[in-house]
Amino acid sequence: MTFRAYFSSSASHFTQFTRGVRSAWPHAMHAILPNACALCGNLSHSTLCPFCDESYWNESALRCCVCAVPLTFARREQHASYRCADCVAEKPPFDATFALADYRAPLDALAVGLKFRAQLMLAREFARRLARLAQDTWQDPSDCPDVIAPVPLADRRLRECGYNQAWQIARALARSLNVPGDPTLVRRVIDTAPQSRLDLDARRLNVGRAFQLAGRVEGLHVGIVDDVMTTGATLEALARTLKAAGARRVTNFVALRTPKN
Repeated sequence: MTFRAYFSSSASHFTQFTRGVRSAWPHAMHAILPNACALCGNLSHSTLCPFCDESYWNESALRCCVCAVPLTFARREQHASYRCADCVAEKPPFDATFALADYRAPLDALAVGLKFRAQLMLAREFARRLARLAQDTWQDPSDCPDVIAPVPLADRRLRECGYNQAWQIARALARSLNVPGDPTLVRRVIDTAPQSRLDLDARRLNVGRAFQLAGRVEGLHVGIVDDVMTTGATLEALARTLKAAGARRVTNFVALRTPKN
């Protein structure tokens, strides 16, 4: 080997080494150096400090297996199949919903931080917990969705934000569950008014024709991800669109769920 060839080979190996170091450096620093807890601000080696993690999550709360509204009267051993009165009277077009906790203080600050302050590490935290919750509930690996997709944003809103917080969660959730994630499976074709300003009936009308499929879902179990579920009108509209296109099953994954009044 000539000196020039040896030098070129050594330089190439050195470049690969330095790239590996740069790639591993943030992960190493995260493991060594603490960050501020996303809720209380105290130093922590995880997104939430042990105190906040223990105090505020209520993953074990009894919830309707269809819409994830919290239940107060069912026996714990029934929680995997118990439905609330509304879902018994009129089953929604989706089949199941997983929710980590109620949308309430101080956890609502996490949703705000992800949606409006680009605190994207919260998406990974939500995804990690949702994956664990789902895997603990499923009786069989075949219960896992075939594809994971986010609630889509309108193009205008996506340009304003620069990212879709639902996709940030969905992408990490798909990796955790080892299934494909597809940010373009569903498109929002109507730029609807903000749902927070409307009552339930108006919300349903607002999003009734807002979505259009960009991919094939015949026979598939589709997982839909959002940060917050309030009335469920948006997720109902998405599920109707998916079921009309032949989807076999639709499961929602939401970080926080607003309790019904």
